[in-house]
Amino acid sequence: LVSAANRAVREGRADSVSGWVSGALAERAERERRLAAMADAVRAYEAEFGVISEAEIAAQELADRRGARRPARSALRRKSG
Repeated sequence: LVSAANRAVREGRADSVSGWVSGALAERAERERRLAAMADAVRAYEAEFGVISEAEIAAQELADRRGARRPARSALRRKSG
C-alpha cells in the first residue's frame, strides 16, 4: 500500500502520501455510508412487503446481467444521432 501511495504521488495522482491516504479513508467512509443506507432501505422494504425471497433475488440478478449486456437505448440514440 505504501508503494501504491508513493507511485500515486510520483505520477501526480496525489499531492502527498497523507493526501492519498486521506482520500482512501474518505472513499471508505462514503462506501460504508452507502452500504448502511442500502441496508436501511432493504429493512424498510421488507418491513412493509415481507422478506425478499431467494427466487426474487435470483430473478433480479438475472435481469441485471441481461441488462448489463445491452447498451442503454439513450447511448444508442446519441451514437446514431
